[in-house]
Amino acid sequence: MSAATEILVPGKAGEGEALVLTAPISFWGGVDPRSGRIADVRHPQHGEVISGRVLFLPGTIGSSSASAVLLELVRNGRAPAALVLHEPDAILLLGLIVAREMGWEAPMAVRLGRDVFDTFRGISVNVAEDGALTVAA
Repeated sequence: MSAATEILVPGKAGEGEALVLTAPISFWGGVDPRSGRIADVRHPQHGEVISGRVLFLPGTIGSSSASAVLLELVRNGRAPAALVLHEPDAILLLGLIVAREMGWEAPMAVRLGRDVFDTFRGISVNVAEDGALTVAA
């Protein structure tokens, strides 16, 4: 199984278990930048760790602090292996852009149709340098 994507922010190719969120998330207050754990007790995936996983985001709940939280995740070595969004989120993606400008190794962010997200649920996914998503061997 593979899927063609559009690269939103280039970065490090990554591999990890897919974490397909079932609801939008606020990174500010919703994700602990020290542990990489979903901290929002109201979120369906509360307690799940996003670090090292390919994170499929059905949307974000706005806060201009989302980019800072993602930047902290990168700095702390707790970032997802890659981010998969169904539509660009300029505020969130700014965190990856700033991390790259600071010389930190940041994960790639790609765009993929939301209707395809569930096909990757629970499997190990590889995000190649060209942004292609494949089942990891």
